Formats: sequence, C-alpha cells, structure tokens
Amino acid sequence: MRRPLDLRHVISPSLRDLIELANTDDFDRVQEQVRNLRGCTNPVNLHGWTITTDQTTKEVVRSYHSEDEPTGRLLTTCGNRRASRCPACSRVYAADTYHLIKAGLSGGKNVAETVRDHPRAFVTLTAPSFGPVHRHTDSAGKPRRCRCGTQHTDDDPALSTPLNPATYDYAGAVLWNAHAGQLWARFTTYLRRTLAEHLGMTQKALNSALRVSFAKVAEYQKRGLVHFHAVIRFDGPEGHTTPPPAWATFDALRVAVGLAVKRARLTIESDSIGERVIAWGDRFKVDPITALGDGELTDARVAKYTDAKVAGYIAKYATKNAEGAGTVDRTLICRPCAGRGYLRGPDGFHDRCPDCDGTGQAEPIKALPIQQHVRQMIRTAWALGHLPEFAELKLWKWAHMLGFRGHFSSKSRAYSTTLGALRDVRRAWRLAHAEAARTRAGLPATDETTLVTASSWTYLSSGYRPGEEFLAAQVRHDISHTQRLKQEGDFS
Repeated sequence: MRRPLDLRHVISPSLRDLIELANTDDFDRVQEQVRNLRGCTNPVNLHGWTITTDQTTKEVVRSYHSEDEPTGRLLTTCGNRRASRCPACSRVYAADTYHLIKAGLSGGKNVAETVRDHPRAFVTLTAPSFGPVHRHTDSAGKPRRCRCGTQHTDDDPALSTPLNPATYDYAGAVLWNAHAGQLWARFTTYLRRTLAEHLGMTQKALNSALRVSFAKVAEYQKRGLVHFHAVIRFDGPEGHTTPPPAWATFDALRVAVGLAVKRARLTIESDSIGERVIAWGDRFKVDPITALGDGELTDARVAKYTDAKVAGYIAKYATKNAEGAGTVDRTLICRPCAGRGYLRGPDGFHDRCPDCDGTGQAEPIKALPIQQHVRQMIRTAWALGHLPEFAELKLWKWAHMLGFRGHFSSKSRAYSTTLGALRDVRRAWRLAHAEAARTRAGLPATDETTLVTASSWTYLSSGYRPGEEFLAAQVRHDISHTQRLKQEGDFS
C-alpha cells in the first residue's frame, strides 16, 4: 500500500504552528486572547496569577492564573505609543490623547464646560535656523525657485536639507534638540512674567487672579529639528471652574507669547565647540481656538482651529516619533556594552566589545538606510555625547532621535484629566461587565470597597507564537477593513 505523502517539510513553521493550535480543544480561547489584543504587533508574554478577595466574606471574587491558558501564558498589549512600532496600541494612545486635549478645550472629565468661554490659543513654536536649506516656498507659503536654482517639488528628498552641508551648524542643531524640553519649560515661566509685565501688574498679583494651563506636543520638521504645538488656556484663580478676569484676553495672551519667545533662552558653555545660545526661531504662530466646529457648519476663515481639529492634530503627533525627519525608530547603542564600546573584564581592564567591535553602535551609522543630512545629525549627536561637558545629556542614547530627549506630549497639572484616569475608566468598565456577569450567574453582588487584589507576574518574552501571528494578521485585516468601510460611508 502506498504511504501517504508527508508535507510537513514543505509547510512553513507559522502554518504548522497554526495547525497544531487548531487541533487543540482550546483553540477558541487562543483566538479570543489574540482578538482581545486588537492587532498589537509585539505583545508581552506574562506568567503569573491574580486573586481578588472580599475581605468581609473571605470569598474569592475573581481569580486568574496564566497556567489555565492553553499556551500557559497571558498575552497583553505592548502599549507602545509609536505608530511605527505598533499601530494598534498607538491608536489607543491617540484616542486617549484626543480625549485628554478635547476635555481641556470643551469641557469633560474633571473640567468645567465653561472653559469654552475662556481665552484659548493654539501656539506653534519653531527652532531657529542653523544654515540655509533647500526650499520650494517663501515665508508666505507661495511657490518659489530655491536658491540652488531648482524649483523643487513637494516630494523632493532634497527639501529642508542644507544648501552647503560643510557650513551647516550640525552641533548647534543637535544641541537645540537636546535642550528643547528645557527651553519649553523656560518659555512657560517667561509667559507668566511677560503677561504680568504687559498688564502692568506684579507676578504675585497675576498668580492670585489668573491661572495659565497648557498641553503641548512635539513634532519633527523635515530638517530634523523639533517644534512644538501647544494649547494655552486662561482660567480663573480657582482653575477651570472659575472664569478668568476680564483683562485676561486672547490679545494679552498673544502679546505675552511673543515676548516670552524672544526672552526665553539657555546658554551652553563648551570648551570643545564654544558658547551656544539655545533660543526659539523667529517664526511662531498664535491662533485663537473657537468653540464652534463640533458638528456645526462654520466659516473656515473664522473657525480655522476648532476644539475637535486641535485635539485631533495634537493626538496625531503624539503617536509619532522622529519618522518625519527620516531617521530610524530604534536606538543605535549596543546593548551589551551600553554604547561604550568596551566591557570590563574579570581583571578590571576594558575589553573591546565583541558585539559592536568597539564602536558602541548596534549597527554602523554609515550603513543606515537614511539621507545624508540625517546621518550627519546622528553622527554629530554620537560624537557630542562622548564629550565630557555633554556626558549628562547621553546623546549617544538619543542619537536616533537626533538629540531630542524630551517628552513628545505633556500638560500642566490643571489642564484636564490624565491618561491614567482614562485608563481607570476603561478598567472600571471591564469590572462593571464582570460584575454584571456575576449577577446573571446568580452570584451575590460585591462591594468594591471591601475587595483586595493580590497578584504576582513574571515577564517571559515579547511577540507571538508563529501560529498566533497568523491570527493577529487576520485581526489587523478585519480592523483595517472595517475602518475603510466607515471612511467610505458604506458601514452600517
């Protein structure tokens, strides 16, 4: 009798693993776990347990152990905010950021509805020039021929790169990125000072009558420098629940921003490259935010920036990294030697790191598939990071970010709710559904105030099993298909 054909050697490992999972009795649970990750590309694998006990009755209300899973582990989302790393988790982060910004603009959780009537501005602050670059428009945004003699197109890779790389101030550009977060903090301090000066009052009197709240996000320009978009709002002395004084107008805010931009600066001293002044560029914008636009038809010339538009704009850039500048989305430091290029041997001497051959780089900078301008900024950040006067900046760690090491999005304490509070709402929603399931099962209701949760978790690894990756790809396809139908208006 003829033997059956054995195809195991021609089936890919991923498909073979999927077939093995499908042959188990708990395949539906595996699918459910993967589906709950909503397409996360690099989930975290955990092993452990969680037990929730009612301290009054000593009853175990909820319990979970990863060993009860068919695969013996729990899959959780990676939670990465960067769209280049995990589009699924970045969508959640973007949605949370949108609601956080929108709450501070139009009212929401912990923010009074009256903030719609408070002076609010959408502010853009940019970096200065570190040398002439290729352009295709003038300062007014009108098309023009570049100084190089070429009329560049919108997608020309030469745009925003130096006209003369040999004279471009790469050290100044990297140091500007590295100190941009500190410059923003100084700007917020000078904003209050210049506002008091403009209104002819002391800063103490201003602080007792007015509160300034803000939220900001960083965005990379094509030339490799970050600039900031911010929402700035005036509140009364008690915060968002009280209106600001009549003299705290949008015009006063606009003037104060202009003065603060000119005065906020940092001075960097270096024996290697000399003294550098870190300051904002001359081009900045201060636009009013209108309360219209949420489902209403408005004149675009009057309502250029509405609550929803501004919230969506900031949420969009909160999930980006430095991709807009054409760099890589991963650190370049060699992990075994932490970028130092050497390992300390048993005898205490420095031994050349075998992984990077002494360069400290996980991959050679010269081999990165990036533009020459970006490559030079990375090289400059790497070199500056090894100078004693810039050691605390750890620029080799942030070389792939072109020197920028601050938070991409941040806010003042009183602006609105927090990302943690939004996650608590989702957690409460899940607990409410679990409680409803207990009720349907005929179990007595629990008092959340008497519950105590104990847990113990251990990190195992990151990523899917080969077969699970097939299931995750299907989930991502289904989500993408549903979103496309919604955008086309065919989803019902």
